[in-house]
Amino acid sequence: MTTTTKVAWIGLGKLGLPMAARIAAAGYPVQGFDLSAERMTLAEDAGITSHRTLASSVEECHLVFVSIPDDRALLGLTLAPDGLIEAMASGSVLIETSTVSIEASARVAAAADARGIAYLRSPVSGNPVAAESGTLSAMVSGPREALDDAAPVMNTFTKAQYWLGDEEQARYAKLAINLMIAVSAGMMGEALAMARKGNIGWEAMLDLMADSAVGSPMVKYKTQPLKDRDFTSTFSAAQMAKDLDLILGCAHGDGVAVPLAAQMREAYSSLIGTGHGEDDYIATIHHTERLSGLPAIESASGARG
Repeated sequence: MTTTTKVAWIGLGKLGLPMAARIAAAGYPVQGFDLSAERMTLAEDAGITSHRTLASSVEECHLVFVSIPDDRALLGLTLAPDGLIEAMASGSVLIETSTVSIEASARVAAAADARGIAYLRSPVSGNPVAAESGTLSAMVSGPREALDDAAPVMNTFTKAQYWLGDEEQARYAKLAINLMIAVSAGMMGEALAMARKGNIGWEAMLDLMADSAVGSPMVKYKTQPLKDRDFTSTFSAAQMAKDLDLILGCAHGDGVAVPLAAQMREAYSSLIGTGHGEDDYIATIHHTERLSGLPAIESASGARG
C-alpha cells in the first residue's frame, strides 16, 4: 500500500527508528530528523527520507511524531526559538511518544494550543523488539478527534491505543506502568536470590516463575536472558532511574505515598554506582545477589554475569 499522507518522525533512537520504519514499510512517506548522522543513515536504509533541518522535516506533514530521551530534550526541541512548535503548521497534530514529566508535557501542551496544534501525549509501553514487531501499546491523552486522525498510522507500530482523557492522563499512566515494572524487577531479584540460597537450580526457578501465577509477560520475556545471564540493555538501569525520579516527583507533587518507588530508586543508584548503569534494568539481580553474598553465576557460554 502507498499513501500520499506524509508523516514526520523526530528522534530516531533505539525506539523511535523501528516505529518510524514500520510506518514507512506500511507505505507512508516518512520524513525523519535526528541530531545523529549515524541514526539518519540507518533511517535512510529503512526507507525514511532524512532531513538536515527540523523545519524541512515537518513540511507538509499533518502528523508529527516525536521520540526523545527526557524533559530537557523535549523542551529544547519543542519550545526553543525556531523549534518544533514554531515549525509545525496550524491544524497539524503533534504526537509525543516519550516518557517525560507531567510539568514538561503541560508546557508543550500550552505552546501547541497557542499555535492551533493538536497535542497527543502518547507514551508507549514496550521495547525495541516490540517496536520492530508492531506490538507496542500506546497510552494516549489529548483531543480524541486527533487520535482518530492519527490512529491509522499508529496502528502500524502499536497493537492498541488506549485513550485516557483530554489532558495529562497518559503521562500518569506511563509512570504508573513503569513503577510496576521497576518494582517487579526488584521482586524478581529478591526471589531469585532466595531460591539460590535454598539450592534451587537457576534455570529451574526461572522456569517455575514463568509458569506460575506471577508469570507476567515481563517475567516471561526476561526468562531466557536471565538464564543466559545476558544483561544487554533493552531499557537500561540508568533509564529506569531517570523514570523513577519522574515517578517520585509526580507522586510527591500529588500527595501519593510511593515507598516502593523510593526503595527501587536507591537500588538503581547502587547499580549505577557499581558499574551496571548501562546494563538492562533487570540487572537488579546483581544488586540482590551482592547484598546476599552470592557469587556470580557462569552462563552456558562460560561468561560470568
